[in-house]
Amino acid sequence: MKIHGKTAAEIYDCVRTLALSRQLSAGASLPPVRDLAVDLGVNRNTVAAAYRRLVTAGIAVTQGRLGTIIRDPFQAGEQEGTLANSPLTDFASGNPNPAWLPDANAALRLRPYKTRLYGEPIINAGLEDHLRTWFQPDAPARFEIDLTHGAVDAIERLLGAYLVAGDKVAVENPCFLSSINTLRTIGLQTVGVPVDAQGMQADGLEAALAKGAQAVIITPRAHNPTGCNLSDKRARALSRLLARHPDVMVIVDDHFALLSNAPYHSPIPDNAYRWALIRSFSKALGPDVRLAAVASDSATSRQLRLRLATGTNWVSHLLQDIVEVQLTQPETVALLTQARADYVRRRKALEDALRAQDVDFLAQGDGLNLWVPLQTDDQAIALALARQGWLVRHGDAFSVQDAVKGLRITISNIEPAQCARLAQDLKHSLG
Repeated sequence: MKIHGKTAAEIYDCVRTLALSRQLSAGASLPPVRDLAVDLGVNRNTVAAAYRRLVTAGIAVTQGRLGTIIRDPFQAGEQEGTLANSPLTDFASGNPNPAWLPDANAALRLRPYKTRLYGEPIINAGLEDHLRTWFQPDAPARFEIDLTHGAVDAIERLLGAYLVAGDKVAVENPCFLSSINTLRTIGLQTVGVPVDAQGMQADGLEAALAKGAQAVIITPRAHNPTGCNLSDKRARALSRLLARHPDVMVIVDDHFALLSNAPYHSPIPDNAYRWALIRSFSKALGPDVRLAAVASDSATSRQLRLRLATGTNWVSHLLQDIVEVQLTQPETVALLTQARADYVRRRKALEDALRAQDVDFLAQGDGLNLWVPLQTDDQAIALALARQGWLVRHGDAFSVQDAVKGLRITISNIEPAQCARLAQDLKHSLG
C-alpha cells in the first residue's frame, strides 16, 4: 500500500481509493502529516488539506494525538430502545410507557380504511386542518404543512434539501442519539453547542456559527438526553443571534409537544430564510407511529414535497387516518393528560430520591429522561450501577466533539420504590 500524489486533491483521491478497495482497512492509521509530506516531497499544508477533506467526507476521523485513522463506514452508533434479554432493570431505553399509548385498532374501527391511489393529495385534509390550528400560535406568520416519516426523517430531508456532505451543523451537546447518527450517515459535520437548564447556550451557538455552521438544530422542550427546556429569555437570545445570520437554516425539533408541561418559546427569527418546526407523535402515540408534522417556509416546503411526492415516498394515508382520529378523539386527549401527569409524578419521585441522597441532577426538566451531570468517569459509574442491577446510559453516547459526563435515566416506567434504591446505589457508586 502506497500513498501518492503531489496536490491535496491527488492525495485525497489516492487515500479514498485505498479505503474503498479495502487496502486501507477501517481503523488503519494514516501517516503523520509531517512524515507523509517528507515522503511525497510536498508542503505539510498540502497533506493537512488532504486529511481535512478525508475527514469532511467521512472517510477518516481525527483523534487528536492519536492521529488520523480510516473510519468504518458501517459502524453503527448507539440506538434508542431496550436491550434484548438483559437481566438488568432498564432505565436506558428512552421509550414511553406503553400504558399511555392509544389503541390504533380503536382508531381503525372508528374510521375503516379507504383505499387511496397514486395522484391523490398527499395529506388528509382533516389532519392538515388540525395541524395548522396546532401550529398557528407558535410558527412564524406564513407557513406550510408537510408530513414526514418521523422527526429524524424530517431532519434528514430538511438538511439534505440544502446542505451537502462536509457542511457543518450546530447541535446541542449532549445531543439526541438519532440526530448524531443521522448527521454522521449523511456526511455532515457536527459542531457541539453546550446546553444548561435553559437550553442551548447563545454564546456557544455564536461560536458554532463563527466556525461556519450552515444549519442549527434546537430542541425547545424536553431535550434528550438532559430534559431541559428552552426558557423565554434564552429563546429570545438565540433568535436575536440567528437574526444576524438569516441564511442559516433553523430546525426546531419540538418532539415532545403533545406531552410537554413547558411552554413553547420560539428561537426562529422573523427574517430567517429557511426554517422548520417539527412535531412528532412517537412519544405520545407510540414509536411505531412513524409520522411527524413539519411547519416551514414555503420554499422549504416545496423542497420537502419534492422528496415526499405522491407515487414515491408519501406518508401512508392509513397512518394518517389513525393519527387524525386519535388526535381528535376526546378519549385520546384525556389519555394524554393522564400520561403527562404520570410522567411528572415519576420524575418527581426520582428527583426527591436523588435530592435525599445529595446527588446533583438537572432540575425543572421535562420529557422521558432525567440527567445526572457528573465530574467523574461516567462510564465507570454506569458499569457500577449495572453490577447492582440498573441499566442507564452514560454521556459518551450523546457527546459531540467535547465529551459530556453524565447519566441519562429514562423515567417513564420508574416506580417510587425503585427511585429510592437507585438513588442509594448511585450515591454508593459515586463514593
